[in-house]
Amino acid sequence: MDESMLIRPMRPDDWPAVAAIYQEGIATEHATFQTACPPYSAWDASHIKECRLVILAPDGQIAGWAVLSRVNMRWCYRGVAEVSIYVGERYRGRGYGYHLLTALCREAEQAGYWTLQSTVLQDNEASHRLHTKCGFREVGRRERIARDCHGRWLDTWLMERRCPADEPPGYKKL
Repeated sequence: MDESMLIRPMRPDDWPAVAAIYQEGIATEHATFQTACPPYSAWDASHIKECRLVILAPDGQIAGWAVLSRVNMRWCYRGVAEVSIYVGERYRGRGYGYHLLTALCREAEQAGYWTLQSTVLQDNEASHRLHTKCGFREVGRRERIARDCHGRWLDTWLMERRCPADEPPGYKKL
C-alpha cells in the first residue's frame, strides 16, 4: 500500500464525508439502487458496528469507505456479511478501492466472518474488477432484479469471497 494512504476505523464524525461519497456513488446510477442518502441514524442502524473503515488520501481527506451489513439475523449465518464499498469520484482508479477492500476482508476474517458477499450492478465494471482482484468470485446473476430511476430493468452479479480457513480467527463457536 502507498504509505501516503491511511486506513482507519470509521468514526461517527466521519459521516459528512462518508455521506458525500455515498451521494457521489448514488449519482453514478451504477453503484446502488438507492436514490437518496439516508440520515446517519438510519445508516448506522443498518450496518454492523465492527469492520467500518475509511481510507485517507495524502491530504487527510476521506477518499473512500467500506462497511458490512448482516445478510441474515439467524445464528447460523453469523459469519456471513454483505460488503458496501465506495470511493470518492476524484480518487477512483488510483488503488484506494483495492487497499480498502483488502483491509476490510482482513478485518472481517479477524472478526469471525467466513463469507463476504457483494451485489454488483450490471453496469459497474470497475466494481466487478475490484471484487475479482480481491478474491471474490461470481456465484450468480440476478436478472431483472430491480429498476433504476429511469425505469430500466437491471441485473446484478452476486459475488462472494470465502475465508481460506474453515474457522476464521474471530470465529464464534456455539
